[in-house]
Amino acid sequence: MIEQIFKITMGNDRLVEKVIQDENVHYIHMVFNQDEGLPEHFSNSTVYMTVLRGKLSIGLDDQEVCHYDTGTVLKIPFNIKMNVKNLDAEVLELIVVKAPAPTK
Repeated sequence: MIEQIFKITMGNDRLVEKVIQDENVHYIHMVFNQDEGLPEHFSNSTVYMTVLRGKLSIGLDDQEVCHYDTGTVLKIPFNIKMNVKNLDAEVLELIVVKAPAPTK
């Protein structure tokens, strides 16, 4: 078999699932319920964030929190302060791709 196969977990429970982490890319699947999210942190690579379900509430650097609906793809540069949350009742599901893969 030439290809590698990876599976993501389906469901509504809080999840941060590192699906692929190699020297090329980090591919992360995330699920957050209302008032859940990530600790505030700085991006360690260029981050591509796809909203699969729900509405993403994200604060970047010192900007006001912005809200992004299902189907939105964000590109966030390296070394940007990020505050990722689900402030809505609907489950938030994201795919996060870090490319190139972080070296630290």
